[in-house]
Amino acid sequence: MAIKDFLKKRGMELMQDPKVAKLMQDERVMKVAMQAFQLRGKVQEQIDGNVEKVAQSLGLVTKSEVRELKRTIKKLETELKKQQAAQEAAAKKD
Repeated sequence: MAIKDFLKKRGMELMQDPKVAKLMQDERVMKVAMQAFQLRGKVQEQIDGNVEKVAQSLGLVTKSEVRELKRTIKKLETELKKQQAAQEAAAKKD
């Protein structure tokens, strides 16, 4: 059994425990849990930023650059299709 599956199964068992349910209703526990999720997000942002800096210093392409390139390609493809359709319509008129 994979670790992820085991943890998911164990988490579901814990959520059904009345003691855990009562604990989850405590405002302090929920506040700490939310802070933990926020911290994870902040750490991930920091890591992503550092990875991007290293990639740029090594002359590598970053995720954001690839994403922007894909957007540009999609826009150009759309524009090309529009122009081809306009040319076909103009050719039919002649």
